[in-house]
Amino acid sequence: YLDRFAPDREAMLRRALEAGVGTIVMPAIDIPSVHQALELCNRYKSPRLFAMAALHPSETKDADEADMDRIEQFFRHPRIVAVGESGLDYYWDRSFDERQQEFLRRHIRVAIRTDLPLILHNREAGPDLIRILNEEREASRRPERLRGIFHCFGGPAELAEEAIGLGFMLGIGGTVTFKNSGVAELVRSIDLKHIVLETDAPFLAPVPHRGKRNEPAYVRLVAEGVARAKEVSVEEVITATTRNAEHLFCFPDTDGDRA
Repeated sequence: YLDRFAPDREAMLRRALEAGVGTIVMPAIDIPSVHQALELCNRYKSPRLFAMAALHPSETKDADEADMDRIEQFFRHPRIVAVGESGLDYYWDRSFDERQQEFLRRHIRVAIRTDLPLILHNREAGPDLIRILNEEREASRRPERLRGIFHCFGGPAELAEEAIGLGFMLGIGGTVTFKNSGVAELVRSIDLKHIVLETDAPFLAPVPHRGKRNEPAYVRLVAEGVARAKEVSVEEVITATTRNAEHLFCFPDTDGDRA
């Protein structure tokens, strides 16, 4: 839904289909972005489009309770299949860490209440993220509902173990194709049952498109990067990660019911 896709959005979606992408899930960062994503969900039928709803951690600095209440209303919509993108970001501004953490807890509780996966942004905040997830899980009456994806996962290995232990998938994107990123080495030691594929479009385009605009069709290049790292076939990676995503998101069927 970003403006960077406005000049060739339909062509971009055709390229995604040609690459074998049948379903696209769009993250949100604020209230307007949820509306933009849902508008596209209504406009295009193939590939299937779904959306998330959340306040990105960087957006929580100026957010208030009314904004979170509005986010929660979106979860009645059948095309909203996850709570995201939430999480913690300590990279740019450490002046509102506690505020980020408060909103993260709200998102965790919403995910548990709605029984939807939680998609987590993490930048230099791994220990606090794990601590808060554990605290909310222990305090919840339905801890088994807490699940989701550590988006754009880049390590370290200890964080991967903790995330998997909490029932989360690791989202692997274009960085798996970057030389010296360390992601390929990390992926080598992780079972495919814990991995889903991402693009993070329009960012982090995989090689040979690194530095250019990313798009959903390039997720196949991510699959190829994972296959190389694990020394398995691309088909095996595609089959396993698609199964993981479909199980995690419980995409609605044509009647709007979650399958």
